Amino acid sequence: MPIKFDITLDAKDMYRFNLYQVYSGFQGIFSIVIAVAVWVLVVVSRGKVEPMYTAIYAGFGVMFLLYLPVTLYLRSKAGLARSEVLRAPLHYEVDESGFTVSQGEASANLPWKQIYKMVATKSNVLVYSSRINAYVIPRGQLGVNYEPLAKLANAQLEKFRVKMK
Repeated sequence: MPIKFDITLDAKDMYRFNLYQVYSGFQGIFSIVIAVAVWVLVVVSRGKVEPMYTAIYAGFGVMFLLYLPVTLYLRSKAGLARSEVLRAPLHYEVDESGFTVSQGEASANLPWKQIYKMVATKSNVLVYSSRINAYVIPRGQLGVNYEPLAKLANAQLEKFRVKMK
């Protein structure tokens, strides 16, 4: 029996997807490590160097902590504003053969064997067709369809390709 649902993306959904993409990769981890190192430098240098240098270090620490989230939010908001396709509702139909995503007259099929991985985060279900491209399905809009979708994904995909409970 196919699982059918409709979703409409908003800037918050895209922002959460972008945060997951960045902070689960090297760039996000590196920015956190650098920010922690700079804050350690702030604490260690306090009282040992001129206060101006400590303030500069603190400024760099804030910049490393806030730069990525702020730019990701602005990029998500702008990307959604530019794309009519992302703003319009998407209809999903999932069965044993894979995903069918349609919008108006357009339709695309993604067979299970072409799914790179499926990940469930606190707020989204991400269906990756490659390492960087994914269908973003907000869990709040998925509702009661989450459990049947998770069961189907765990049955159709290899264990290392599914992170859904």
